[in-house]
Amino acid sequence: MTDPMLAADAEPGGTELARVMGPKLLLLFIVGDILGTGVYALTGTVAGEVGGAAWAPFLVAFLVATITAFSYLELVTRYPQAAGAALYAHRAFGLHFLTFLVAFTVMCSGITSASTASNAFAGFLSDGFGLGFEAGSGGILALALGFMALVAAINFRGVGESVKANVVLTCVELSGLLLIILVGFWAMSQGRADFSEVMVFRSSDEKGAFLALTAATALAFFAMVGFEDSVNMAEECTNPVRDFPRMMLAGLGVTGLIYVLVSICAVALVPVGDLTDSSKGSALTQVVRAGAPGLPFDRIFPFIGMFAVANSALINMLMASRLLYGLANQGVLPKVLGTVHPVRRTPWVSILFTTALAFGLIYIVVTRSQAQAISLLGGTTALLLLCVFTVVNIALIVLRRRPPVPHAHFRAPGALPWLGAASCAFLVGPWARSAAQMPQYRIATWLLGIGIVLWALTWAWNTFVRHRPAGLAHPEALAERHGDAPHN
Repeated sequence: MTDPMLAADAEPGGTELARVMGPKLLLLFIVGDILGTGVYALTGTVAGEVGGAAWAPFLVAFLVATITAFSYLELVTRYPQAAGAALYAHRAFGLHFLTFLVAFTVMCSGITSASTASNAFAGFLSDGFGLGFEAGSGGILALALGFMALVAAINFRGVGESVKANVVLTCVELSGLLLIILVGFWAMSQGRADFSEVMVFRSSDEKGAFLALTAATALAFFAMVGFEDSVNMAEECTNPVRDFPRMMLAGLGVTGLIYVLVSICAVALVPVGDLTDSSKGSALTQVVRAGAPGLPFDRIFPFIGMFAVANSALINMLMASRLLYGLANQGVLPKVLGTVHPVRRTPWVSILFTTALAFGLIYIVVTRSQAQAISLLGGTTALLLLCVFTVVNIALIVLRRRPPVPHAHFRAPGALPWLGAASCAFLVGPWARSAAQMPQYRIATWLLGIGIVLWALTWAWNTFVRHRPAGLAHPEALAERHGDAPHN
């Protein structure tokens, strides 16, 4: 029997999806995918790790992400299918359990990302309406859980998203960050910005410069993820082999520049101690207030932030539930998770399951870690995806030793997959975490442990009760992931 994935290779253009995305739409999609919760929610926390040199972790995270992006570019042009990391892992290693583990890790990263966005949304809501709730307070917890319940309700009802909607959302997210940059330059022209602070390095827990920068980079990396989702749009691009390399690298460059400028403006306008003090409002709201005290921007900005992170949460939870539904339909997770509501036609059991995981994450992290909630959840998202990126880079190294595919494709510079695997694996290690961030490993382990237990129960049922082999009939279907879901 012909492997369906190998058959797909033979006809890289044979797809039923409409090829409607030209280079401009693809660029906007990639920029919108990367922009979001990360920079809105974690700028102050990153500054707290390294002091005024908060731009440095964002710059290093950009470089690491760009190296891995080269590997994704070679893989997506080799296999221009809507599948992503799990498909690449399956082609390289052919291990069904590893394919499942990569897919489930990606799903978990979506849930942790949405939980991060939920906490950030609660903070912006408190700022916008002057509620005065501090990070870790019961008020923030109630708002975050209430928002996640609302996301679940919308998810249950059914959400349709188009590229045009993504363009609108990208413009809103981008407007908030450009506002920060404009306010920074305005304040500089008025003599209210202290750019000497930008070169001051201070470690939060007496670490050396290298380890402190590493820990901050592992956290800032959350702001750069999202570019990997765009590979799932390959079948809807007019010319993926030509357009993907240019647009993905341009998108990373645009977002990396914006992040560096935003972080420079933040530390130039607001003392680092205030940026990390949630009682004074979110970090970027403080920046707008300090840079333009005579204008009402500080009252407008929290609502822009709410909109940006709300979109991230909704799309991540929407697609996490669909990925879980797909895993159940492939027979690698309990079939009940694939149950579809007879009226709404949405995977309601998967929605309830992923929402319950998000509720648990929000409650445990907020009540136990208080002010560290957003950085813990965002850091866990980065940790999970860094593991996936390590596997993807290694997969490319393995696939380069196989017979070439029968069509032209992008080729990354020879050493970059090795450098990408090494850098991502390095950032996974405990040396890349501050003491306050070590619980990220427990969160990630519990999430993946839940998936492995469910997989093992399903395998046992399929093997010993139903007497049919367990495994993935179509790993690329299992690997189908939220191609339009921004992580951050």
